[in-house]
Amino acid sequence: MHGTEQASHWVQRWAHLIPPGGRVLDVACGAGRHMRWLAERGHHITGVDRNPEALARVGPCGDTVLADIETGPWPFAGKTFDAVIVTNYLWRPLWPDIIGSVAVGGVLIYETFAAGNETVGKPSRPDFLLQAGELLRVSVGLHTVAYEDGFETSPDRFVQRIAAVRQHTDNGLKRFDLRPD
Repeated sequence: MHGTEQASHWVQRWAHLIPPGGRVLDVACGAGRHMRWLAERGHHITGVDRNPEALARVGPCGDTVLADIETGPWPFAGKTFDAVIVTNYLWRPLWPDIIGSVAVGGVLIYETFAAGNETVGKPSRPDFLLQAGELLRVSVGLHTVAYEDGFETSPDRFVQRIAAVRQHTDNGLKRFDLRPD
């Protein structure tokens, strides 16, 4: 089942930006690979997905919300999280909700397929592939700590990913560790 593999290397690399014990939202969490990994590190996790069987597998790791976020209302209106995690998922109409759910001092860790992926596999529809620089454009109100847009192997895929923080407006420029221990 999708979501049972290990946590994304991108999520693992940038999870140090999540405050200790932080509240994390895993969007389209599937069977909860990131929920499990982050819960093991002491974070308070909420996962949202439309698949009840997948959510049943991950329930012990944190809170789960059964919702079709593509056709129904955003179930977290007015709530913010210390981290919002999105991997292998793209539904552009949700971007304002996703970005708006990142709390001050919180981080967005996003990774999904990019244009070019149609040449190596699925997804192949343009609706599900990020265009060059698209994550940078939609997260313009956040401070980009890291961004990549390129090709990965094993399996072959084109990806785009970002780690971006909503900075406090009163404390000036903060430096973020790019290579934590």
